[in-house]
Amino acid sequence: MRQIRKIPEVVLRNSGTLMAKKINKMMREVNTEAYRANQFTRTEINNRGVLFGVVLLKHKVVDLVLKYFHNRFSNAIICLYNEHTRNTSTIDEKGRICPYKSSLNEVVREVSKNRPIVPYFEDIQFTGEEIFEVLYASQFVKQRESFRYFKSMIPDKCFELPGMKGGVEKRFRNKEISDYF
Repeated sequence: MRQIRKIPEVVLRNSGTLMAKKINKMMREVNTEAYRANQFTRTEINNRGVLFGVVLLKHKVVDLVLKYFHNRFSNAIICLYNEHTRNTSTIDEKGRICPYKSSLNEVVREVSKNRPIVPYFEDIQFTGEEIFEVLYASQFVKQRESFRYFKSMIPDKCFELPGMKGGVEKRFRNKEISDYF
């Protein structure tokens, strides 16, 4: 940021300059990482209203991802473990973000300790993976199968994200040679 502030504004406004192109590329990379984390992070929620998951963020965008989940689930505490930095970050109901050097399980256990049991979650019988299997099975109609469309919705890079490694999406629509005969 210090280097960017030293550059005259005229150079940055002209998107044809090498420096402006480089900065635009960096901004796109950071925004894409945050956007993909919002889309493809698989989370679970415990009976105490703590939502938790694992992300792989190379840039410092965990606060943006936490704020996204906080806007969607404002009554829950959100805990995200970043595999890249090996830190866990949380955001509480009031929007305060706290980083921890502990593992995800330790932080979830500590945060859940003083929270009351939420009766809404007692009747949930599915794991996170089972929920996505039911979702994809309900969306799959053999007559309307379009593998190209399915692949365009989930870029190949995203299959390497923590929540999707070996997940339902990779197994879904994989065909055997015998399926064609």
